[in-house]
Amino acid sequence: MSFVPTAIDLQNIFQVSNLVVLPFWVLMVLLPNWAVTQRVMRSYIPFAALACLYVYLFVTVDSSIVEAFSDPQLKLDTLAGMFANSHVMATGWTHFLVMDLFVGRWIYWQGQDHGIFIRHSLALCLFAGPLGLLTHFFTAAIVQRFFQPEENSTSSEPSAV
Repeated sequence: MSFVPTAIDLQNIFQVSNLVVLPFWVLMVLLPNWAVTQRVMRSYIPFAALACLYVYLFVTVDSSIVEAFSDPQLKLDTLAGMFANSHVMATGWTHFLVMDLFVGRWIYWQGQDHGIFIRHSLALCLFAGPLGLLTHFFTAAIVQRFFQPEENSTSSEPSAV
């Protein structure tokens, strides 16, 4: 019995992992204040499950590819060629899914904790992780600067923003 996934296994992993993350994004974007959403987003289980899937994919990648990744002289063309391999791409895609969802969760809790509108940032994070994170930074700064009352109006200390 081989533990290395076949092409069909990789395709199934890809499809299932894409579907697994969607309910979390839907809850955060469409129902952010629902008690169920808050309870679900407190859990690390989705991230742990996806991280375990990532570890499985990572440890079953061909060792020559792992060696190539560790080359300090790695060239962009070589890297692009490695990602043409379905196994490497499935591993990389799972990495993106885990990390984008984790960042999305952080943005979600920032919104909940500080009263920041986050739906646009979460939508962008789902489709272009760093862009959603950057948008959240700007939104949080605008909210803090213009829409949140001064906590201590007699303080002579400058604002953080």
